[in-house]
This record gives sequence, structure tokens and C-alpha cells, in this order.
Amino acid sequence: MARVGYARVSSASQSLEVQLLKLKDCDKIFTEKASGRTSSRPQLQAALDWVREGDIFVITKLDRLARSTRDLLNIVNLLNEKSIELYVIDQKIDTAKPAGKLLISMLGAIAEFENDLRKERQADGIELAKQKGVSFGRKASLQKEEVDELRIKRKQGRLIKDLMIEFSISKASVYRYLRNEHSE
Repeated sequence: MARVGYARVSSASQSLEVQLLKLKDCDKIFTEKASGRTSSRPQLQAALDWVREGDIFVITKLDRLARSTRDLLNIVNLLNEKSIELYVIDQKIDTAKPAGKLLISMLGAIAEFENDLRKERQADGIELAKQKGVSFGRKASLQKEEVDELRIKRKQGRLIKDLMIEFSISKASVYRYLRNEHSE
């Protein structure tokens, strides 16, 4: 029986140190610096592939494993199918016990609910800002004279990649300016 740890932070600038200290008793630890929202978490997948019947899968907090109830329950179901216990250190959840199984489902639902509320508040704030005249998105980075120059150079056969470098804009911006978007 092995204790297999999994630690995750959302971005490369964040530290795994606190989680790794809590997981120090694990036999093997998988670490990842990736958003929990993304389905591409190769180290989580590697950890789930690595664990064997009778192992204990250990995480520090529930939100390190999944951000939606569906994702959480899918992972818990996979662990159950492989006869692997899940232990969450900070919340003291142990799926080897019936109360742990119930609690993990409830906490997952609450976490998803809180996230949905946050998204709703954010959308409401954006809508209110728009009603007050706040504009979102980037402003045009080239002046009218520069846009005219860009168009002339393109008609003369200049390559898009050369225009990108010369005007310090992205490929998409070059094409937008050539289509008359963002010109003033």
C-alpha cells in the first residue's frame, strides 16, 4: 500500500511548498502548475494511472483536485473503481468511511456553487460597467497615418510577418487593419 500525493497550484508563479510540506509522508508525489479549470492536467492523469488497488491518494485541499462537482465525482468514482481511498488532509476527509464519501460530495457541490456565484457577480459587474460607458478590450495601437502606411506597404508586396515586426503588432492585428477595422 502506497500513499500517493498530488499537489497543484494554478500558475507557474505560485509555490507548491506548503502543499509539499503537508504531503511529506507520501511515498510518491505528483506536482502540477496548471489551472484546475483546464482538462489538461497531465500530472493528475499520471498520478491516477500510477495508483494501484489498496493505495491512498492524498491531497491537501479538495479544490486542488477538482473545481466542479462533476469532475470531482468522476475522479472519486475512478478511485473507487480501482479500490483506492482518497484522503484530504486539510478537511480531514477519508473516503474509506461513509461520512467521508458523503462529505466529499457535499463539499464539491458547495465549491461549485460558490464558483458559479462568483462568475455571476463578475458578469453583473461587467454589465453595470458597460451601462456606465466603460469600454473593454484593447484600444487600437496604430494611428491613422500608420494604418495608411501599413496598407500601402502591403499593397507593395510586403510580407505580413515583416509588417508585424515593423509595426510591433500581432498577425491578427495586421489583418484587422487591412480589413479596415480599428482604423480611425
